[in-house]
Amino acid sequence: MPEVVIYSSDWCPYCIRAKQLLSSKGVEFTEIRVDGQPQVRAEMAAKAGRTSVPQIWIGATHVGGCDDLYALERAGRLDALLKA
Repeated sequence: MPEVVIYSSDWCPYCIRAKQLLSSKGVEFTEIRVDGQPQVRAEMAAKAGRTSVPQIWIGATHVGGCDDLYALERAGRLDALLKA
């Protein structure tokens, strides 16, 4: 199973939803919090090209945010990506 990394914020409802979906699938992930850490948010923005959280990577694939993660799930493509 590829490494899953999620940049998140404690107060972000989209972060919570994304983590809930991953947890419901039994996926372990590395969470990197950006709260009060402008250098970490800048690192995330440089990698993702976006400043909003969450930003999610599955292996080398940048999934995007919560809506992108749920879109993969609805399309039936998330499980395959998690097993790649």
